[in-house]
Amino acid sequence: MTYEMILSERRGDVLVVTLNRPERLNAAPPQAFEEIAHAIANLDGARAVLFAGSGRAFCSGADVGGGALGSDDPGNSTFKALTQSYNPTMAAIADLGVPVVSAVRGPAAGIGCSLALAADFCVASETAYFLQAFVNIGLVPDGGASWMLPRLIGRARASEMMLLGEKVPAAKALDWGMIHKVVADDALDAEAFALAERLAAGPTVAMGLIRRQVRTAYENDYSSAMLQEAENQRAARGTADSMEGGIAFLQKRKAAFRGA
Repeated sequence: MTYEMILSERRGDVLVVTLNRPERLNAAPPQAFEEIAHAIANLDGARAVLFAGSGRAFCSGADVGGGALGSDDPGNSTFKALTQSYNPTMAAIADLGVPVVSAVRGPAAGIGCSLALAADFCVASETAYFLQAFVNIGLVPDGGASWMLPRLIGRARASEMMLLGEKVPAAKALDWGMIHKVVADDALDAEAFALAERLAAGPTVAMGLIRRQVRTAYENDYSSAMLQEAENQRAARGTADSMEGGIAFLQKRKAAFRGA
């Protein structure tokens, strides 16, 4: 696939995927999410993924203003875009076997908010804000936001975001526990990449299993969660990284994980 709306670049063991429509604050029509899905479908050995946005925004939402979802039947065209483009991409991100970081500068609105918060670690600059503006135009949250936000920040704060449709500045998002870290705007790119690089140097198989444990724990009962832990521990114990970790512990040195 030739990408028109994103940049995809391998930097060492990190796959950097950048929304690249700065003239529209990286508004993301269905094609943009299809390109993201393609970019992450074959990691080709990458051990972490970093999502970012070009220019002064992370993502201002779906490109409604640009007519990307316009049609004679807007309800069905939006349903089709969500079920065939946006939702499969969000599911693919959730299923990735490597850790994910997002670097948010400026707005992360609508589907852009969902994309930012789908990461395991969301690093935001002081200019960042998170917005569920759907109610302001008579729509409902999508991209998994109504599943994600109550689990991240609780029902009351999620309702505040979704029913009032007001901006949540980076500092407030951090206070709510919605994101990982706030940094100076000019430090964002380096900080987010350093975190992705650190994660990429970890035991990749175990990290992928941890991602799945955390996600499914929301639905599992206690006994099922413990059984999944036991099954995943069995899988992790069979990896070369687990052996290296054990040897490094006994030798009192830092482990050199290889992602296998």
